[in-house]
Amino acid sequence: MRRLVITLVAAAAIVAAGSLAWQAEAQTSRGAAALPATANNFSPIEKAACGPVRGRYCGRWHHLVCGRYHRHCWCAPC
Repeated sequence: MRRLVITLVAAAAIVAAGSLAWQAEAQTSRGAAALPATANNFSPIEKAACGPVRGRYCGRWHHLVCGRYHRHCWCAPC
């Protein structure tokens, strides 16, 4: 019984110390409007390499594919 009481007191002390030291660090006063214009217009989606337009190395509806160690490269259909 004594071991149970000590365990409960220790757990309560840890919870109390943790709740006193905890602080929320959320920013509520700033939002997306405070970001620079370049960050607001950022999109992680890139254009696909294939399309009806001619690319840098390959023609329409093809993309550049390179083999091992980039020794052999060719235009593969999309």
